[in-house]
Order: sequence, then C-alpha cells, then structure tokens
Amino acid sequence: MTDQYDPFGINRTQRDMQAVSDRLGLDYQVQGWLPRSLRETPLIVDTDAGGDPDDAIALIVAAAEPTLALVVTSDELGGERARFVRHLLDLLGRPEVAVVAGSDLGNTRLNCIEGLAPAEVAHQPTDVLAAVTEVCSSTVDQVRWVGIGPASNLAMLLTERPELAERLAVTQVGGALRYRAPERADHNFRVDPGAAAVLLEKARIPRLQLSEVTFTPEVEIEKDSPLHRLLSDPAGPPWAQLVAAHLDQWYERFHHGTMQHDALALTEALEIAFVDYYREHVVIDERGRTTVASDGGIEVLLSGDARLDDYMRWLTAQVEAAVAGHAEPAEPR
Repeated sequence: MTDQYDPFGINRTQRDMQAVSDRLGLDYQVQGWLPRSLRETPLIVDTDAGGDPDDAIALIVAAAEPTLALVVTSDELGGERARFVRHLLDLLGRPEVAVVAGSDLGNTRLNCIEGLAPAEVAHQPTDVLAAVTEVCSSTVDQVRWVGIGPASNLAMLLTERPELAERLAVTQVGGALRYRAPERADHNFRVDPGAAAVLLEKARIPRLQLSEVTFTPEVEIEKDSPLHRLLSDPAGPPWAQLVAAHLDQWYERFHHGTMQHDALALTEALEIAFVDYYREHVVIDERGRTTVASDGGIEVLLSGDARLDDYMRWLTAQVEAAVAGHAEPAEPR
C-alpha cells in the first residue's frame, strides 16, 4: 500500500509485520489499511464569505493550495459574496480558480463587505452543479469538499446527483452537541436546517466540526491583535488590505473578535492533524439541532479533542507567509 494518510506509521508497521509473517511462513494477514490519502485531489470550498471574516482567513490558506479547484458561495447576497471571493482570489494570485455564486436564502444581515469588490469585478456564474461536475470529472479519486457555510449547495447536489455522495469527501462546519443556546442550532445548520438534514442523510459519513470545539477565545482574532495589525499595514499587499477592511466592518457592526472556525475545518482536508474525530450516530431535528442518537441515527465523524494552540500558531504562520509573499502549501503534521 502507498500514498496513505498515515501520520503515525500504522500502515508501515502493518507492512513490516506482514513481511515478517511471510518470511517465517506464519499465517498473519493485515485486516485493513488506513484510507488512501486525498491530499493531492481537487479541493472545493463552500463558503458564506463576507459575513464573519473567518471565511476570508480560511480562503487565504486555501489559496496557497495548488489543488484548490473551485469556490462556491452560500447564503448569497445577490451575488456579492461571490464577487468578493473572486476579487480576493485574484489579489491572492489565483485567478484560475473558478468561483460560482450558489444558494441565496434571502438573508441580508451578515454583510461585512459593502463596497469592497470594485465595480469591474463581474458577477460570477451560478451553475453550481455544472461546476462541481466538471471538477469531479477531472479525477477518478474523491474530491474534497469543505463546507464552511450553510449546507444548501451540498444538499442540492446530493439531491439532484445522488451519486456524488461517493465522490465527495465532506468536511462540514456545523452541528453541536452542547450548543451555548440550547433552544437553537449552530449558525450554519440554523440558517438552512433542511439542507443540514439532507447533508446528514445523503453524504457518505461526513465529518462534522462541532460548534463547541471552536467557540472559544483561544481561536479569536481580536481588533488590534497582531494579526489584525499585520493585515491592516498600509504597506502590505492589496489582498491583506481587503481582508483588513472586511475585518473592520465586522468589528464595527458585530463583535470585537472573529473566531477561526473555518480554517480549522480546512486543515482536516489538508490532512493536518489538529482535531481528533470519532464515529458517532446522530439525529437532527426540524431546527437543525443535532444530538447523539439513542437508537439508530446517522453515522458521522464528530470533532473531539482539538489542539487549538498548535492550530493558531500554524494559522498565524500561514497568514504571515502569505503577507510576506512566499506562501506555500501547508504541510501535513
């Protein structure tokens, strides 16, 4: 077996044991291998960029990945999220990455990008199904799907093309077992609970990054923090000033900090082991709230322990490298 996601050398140990068994004539057979690495397969990011700036921070990291093939926007603002993403990716040196404006749920509150995309940035295409089909047709491998917004686009894809469930390796920011407001779901599932239910029903054992893992000051970029000041430097690259202006609108209208939920989900697709996932069976109610199933339920992988200090050091280094103009693809740890 080769090209495994095997950070602890388990497959290598099993190969060695099999070789010893064969040499000594013993009856040892490997019962299973860790799954094949998807590190070099196409990457799709589904984002509601333009609200909480953690999406934009995640896109800075994603833009350094040669495998980034497509960005789809969700909870659209009449196409403005997609225009902002197009402008950001162009400034980051990734004009070849397709951007498609996806689902528009009619929400307008979370708009922290007013006036940030120049008029000459065109409205982006809107055929999500065609764009995803093109990416999937480019490889025989699974395609990595990182959902950092509501699941509306993914629900549409899995409904109209059920066979995509086997093609898309899904990591989704969404779900909570101990949400801070028990009467409601986390943001991404609350915005479109029907889509969240379809995601759980139709995706193949999706990874859910739960809200309680990252709703903590440990992952917060606050106003006037070192990263905010770095991005705000007038001598910095234009993309950094764009993100700084986005941050400033967020700080002025909503909160003094932004918690970095989304880039952490991206690290899972990059096979960087900051989060431990475990198998569980869950159910989802009409509000989008998830709970562990007492019987039956839907099999998923849930986020457990997370090494958030390590993650924030890594994320800071990625942003600093991008600002310095020598960002490189993130290396698995």
